[in-house]
Amino acid sequence: MQTLKNETLTVEVSEHGAELQSIRKGSYEYLWQGDPTFWGRRSPVLFPIVGSVWEKRFRVDGEVYEMGQHGFARDMDFELVSATETELWYKLESTEDTLKAYPWPFVLEIGYKLSGASLEVLWKVTNPGESEMFFQIGAHPAFNYPGYDPETADRGYLAFDKTEGLERVGFKEKGCVDPESACPLTLGEDGLLPIRSETFDSIDTIVLQDNQVHKVAFFKPDHSPYLTVTFDAPVVAIWSPPKRNAPFFCIEPWFGRCDRAYFTGEYKDRDWVNALAPGATFVASYTILMQ
Repeated sequence: MQTLKNETLTVEVSEHGAELQSIRKGSYEYLWQGDPTFWGRRSPVLFPIVGSVWEKRFRVDGEVYEMGQHGFARDMDFELVSATETELWYKLESTEDTLKAYPWPFVLEIGYKLSGASLEVLWKVTNPGESEMFFQIGAHPAFNYPGYDPETADRGYLAFDKTEGLERVGFKEKGCVDPESACPLTLGEDGLLPIRSETFDSIDTIVLQDNQVHKVAFFKPDHSPYLTVTFDAPVVAIWSPPKRNAPFFCIEPWFGRCDRAYFTGEYKDRDWVNALAPGATFVASYTILMQ
């Protein structure tokens, strides 16, 4: 476990999955602590897929590969590359085993950088191979609801950097979506989306794609600010376990998305896939501001 610390935040990161384990401001813990009663993870990186591939299979040049939801990086040990008081970098490289599951060599680097009350999470994906590489990458940080009380329904409010014309894509089956089922995400007159204990019971996950938003903020039930996530990703998901009255929610910037239902084409033709030329590096980041 590695620790980052400045005058405002204390952050802990594990080499397993290069996964965030804690974000504390003083004695207050923002990050969900992974109780398996609801969800055992805290902030896994999603690579080389985001979400699910149809029937857990994908195809490259006609050959069929199998992969579970969100890929394998979250379950692998990363190498610690560098560490200072306010910045960490981890690295994961392809192996013989990963090449059997995903046929492209890769170097995945994940960084964490503290600045005041903000934590920046940085990604670098490098293609060391001789052919074009296709991949997805995403985040899945889970945050404790402020003042969570299982006996009350109000959890707080979501705010976006866009208040009109938002549209969410709907899920169909086997963890895959039906793009034709996209429907409006209706906000209140104040431009906020109320979040209640039952909000995710019927919709499971709110997925906003097509670069609709690049900032998602969460406000406490009294409308005071709690945290804000900013990102350059084209897709973002908001999730909390349905029908569980869970104590946490997730804001997930994605460079990728699960398959559309019944998709059996080539991996490179999946929705929201990134292409990387030989020797090239993909760079992206997102930032969490604790308020």
